[in-house]
Amino acid sequence: MLKDELPKIITKTVPGEKSEALIARREKATPGAIRCVYPCAMKRAQGAMIEDLDGNLFLDWIGGVGVLNIGHCHPEVVEAVREQAGKYFHGMFNIVTHEGYVALAEKMNEIVPVRGAVKKTFFANSGAEADENAVKIAKAYTKRPNIIVFSGAFHGRTMLTMAMTSKKSYALGMGPFPDGVYRAEFPYLYRCPGNMTGTEAIDYYIGKIYKVFEEASPADQVAAVVVEPLQGEGGFIPAPVEWVKALRKICDEKGILLVADEVQSGFGRTGKMFASCYWKEAGCEPDIITSAKSIAGGVPLSAITARAEILDAVPAGVIGGTFGGNALACAAALKVIEVMERDRLCERSLEIGEKIRTTFNKWKEKYAVVGDVRGLGGMVGIEFVKDKKTKEPNAPLVSALIKECAAHGLLIENAGTYGNVVRFLAPLVITDAQLDAGLSILEDAIQKCM
Repeated sequence: MLKDELPKIITKTVPGEKSEALIARREKATPGAIRCVYPCAMKRAQGAMIEDLDGNLFLDWIGGVGVLNIGHCHPEVVEAVREQAGKYFHGMFNIVTHEGYVALAEKMNEIVPVRGAVKKTFFANSGAEADENAVKIAKAYTKRPNIIVFSGAFHGRTMLTMAMTSKKSYALGMGPFPDGVYRAEFPYLYRCPGNMTGTEAIDYYIGKIYKVFEEASPADQVAAVVVEPLQGEGGFIPAPVEWVKALRKICDEKGILLVADEVQSGFGRTGKMFASCYWKEAGCEPDIITSAKSIAGGVPLSAITARAEILDAVPAGVIGGTFGGNALACAAALKVIEVMERDRLCERSLEIGEKIRTTFNKWKEKYAVVGDVRGLGGMVGIEFVKDKKTKEPNAPLVSALIKECAAHGLLIENAGTYGNVVRFLAPLVITDAQLDAGLSILEDAIQKCM
């Protein structure tokens, strides 16, 4: 079966003739701004493997950018969607009640580690929608106008979430942006200034929060602090738990809600169902969690979960939407969660992450271009530099690695403010043989391109 195959390129060049023809049609029919550098036109996919139109087999280490933790076309999810499609596709939740929406909300309330004994959940369609709704909810609850976000953050491409997102290449020419969004410095420990100890670095970055209170928005005007437990687009940078604990204390003292954007880090990617589970173990769980991507195995869906008193503070009509909690998406999500729990994919994420980190750290000792390795569970980043002392980012090398790996059947993606990080987002159903094959292709590419 395709899900058990290894990467194999059978055409003389990639893309092959059939894939190249479809890519050419794409260029004529769709906006160039939706850029794609990969020479892969999909015919079918299973698990962690993609077959293109020419019969080439690609190992997918991108997973739809974190959407396919459960793998491509998991047969039980396919069957769940097929069964639901035979009943009804859609019923707007503002108009009718359907079982899938309610059952999924109940399950999310059970597994999402937000603060509070009684929780509620509602659904939207994308990560950006979830993040924007979280801000609306925080403002409704606190009656405050402003929010704090961080350097390196990515929260989406709507007008509000473009303002929240740090990297402005995602928002060129789109201003002016909504007011009331202020930015503090995220604890990027690999690039913290000077030779700080761990404690000194945490104190330094917490000090940046107080700078925002002094220079941008008084604390009593801040509704929420929105943070990714492990930055995705920002370069796979985990938020240190000691920093989160200090941030939680500030939020409690100032009456600010702590919002965890788990759009990319949720659903088993970090070795727990949510990265915020690590926060909860440390006693600093968030007030609101947003999730999306792998929630429904590739069907568009996102969720916003908080304790009941927060969500019940929102005026009628302020939240909701036509397709949020679509019946097909809810059916897929319920099956995704069932399979993840039953097949212990969080534990598999830890196993995969251990192997990836061990290998990447060996490369860090072996190759002068590897500057840092970091992550949680199976969400691991490897940062490439031109010089280990100066830490000058090496984006050209990563661009070359992407092309070289694709030519040999491995799809990888960059990340980071400077585009110099390779992020590992392979489906958690990847086999050990596939993992080994991918690591071999990547190391060969490093040797060739550095």
